[in-house]
Amino acid sequence: MKISFLLHNAYGIGGTITTTFNLAQALARRHTVEIVSVLRHRERPHFALDPRVALRPLVDLRQEKEHPLHLRPAQVFPAAEYRYEQYSELTDQRIGACLEAIDADVVVGTRPGLNVHLALQAPAHVARVGQEHLTLDNHPPRLRTALRRAYRRLDVLTTVTEADADAYRRKMRLPGVRIEALPNSVPDPVLPPADGTAKVVVAAGRLVPVKRYDLIIEAFARVAAEHPDWQLRIYGKGEEHDRLRALVLRLGLSDNVLLMGPAAPMEAEWVKGSIGAAASNFEPFGMTLVEAMRCGLPVVSTDCPYGPGEIIQDGVDGRLVPVGDTAAFGAALLELVRDDERRRRMGRAAVENARRFAPGPVLEQAERLLERAVAARRAGRPAAEDRDPVRRVLVGQGFAARDAVHATGSHALRTLRRGRR
Repeated sequence: MKISFLLHNAYGIGGTITTTFNLAQALARRHTVEIVSVLRHRERPHFALDPRVALRPLVDLRQEKEHPLHLRPAQVFPAAEYRYEQYSELTDQRIGACLEAIDADVVVGTRPGLNVHLALQAPAHVARVGQEHLTLDNHPPRLRTALRRAYRRLDVLTTVTEADADAYRRKMRLPGVRIEALPNSVPDPVLPPADGTAKVVVAAGRLVPVKRYDLIIEAFARVAAEHPDWQLRIYGKGEEHDRLRALVLRLGLSDNVLLMGPAAPMEAEWVKGSIGAAASNFEPFGMTLVEAMRCGLPVVSTDCPYGPGEIIQDGVDGRLVPVGDTAAFGAALLELVRDDERRRRMGRAAVENARRFAPGPVLEQAERLLERAVAARRAGRPAAEDRDPVRRVLVGQGFAARDAVHATGSHALRTLRRGRR
């Protein structure tokens, strides 16, 4: 197959860029793959890209930021989309021309606005796959209305969690569109996993309010009071840095809580710790959770919508606590700090259980989805036939059909886990 990914800006930093690069590079081992970057603002991408993956920008902001058409508002890209202000009549034209001339078998859109372009402007021979890297419920009503109209022309829509796939099936009513969860993948680690002996808790990501690093710091104060030889290391940059620094000073934790700044790759930092921490109010997936687990760290996380509950098995490879509950978060950290053997056992379980997010399993699922989409498009039939993978898996494992129908989203995963015990 020839596969094209349509990406907002391949030259930036972010989870969608990382995930797209990971999947594109894995697919490039057996297919012809390119990434079409709508915007470009620097010479080279921040992240290394396999030379087998072609990279093609459409609008170079270094020369075209003041282009007359770039100063006029976009007409195709939906106005309610978060990135709307970065799009224009120029991006409309360039994306449209790119899709009109594209020779790919399948094009993969990577955000709602680009999925709309893909749905409305891709030629008839191209299989159209839209990706949702956030969640349906995260989008404002105006955007959901625009997506409902356009997405009917997609062949496949993927989400990063089963819960969000279920939400799209129930709320959007997209006849003929195959809706399936395709999790993000994390490359295989190159370093040996952590052995659980380091007295370090690690957290990483953008320093923004929704990630609640303030809660992690306040919860860790309980750990520091009882175990002053433990450290919390927070990696990342963002608008919350100064406020978090002030909180550390106010709590008298300067020797225990370190704001480390950004680190890439993070693997070398994860393996220096023994526990991962994440306290988001909202997490569409949770790449840092998987990264930490693949490096041998059990993760203490809030059980927020949507990702953590589908990644962590509470009490097996990490702990899930209520959103916003500082006391519960601190208690969960202390459980693992106090019990060396339990911490190491859960770290080993984390490595094993996170293998399902390795490139291999995710690549196999992605290839199967793309091949089916291409075959359905060529045959002129809907791609949605037999579209409920959760039900197929459950029935295949001996669950009653009636139970399988109702066991969707994170409930399905929990049913699967109970069946394995």
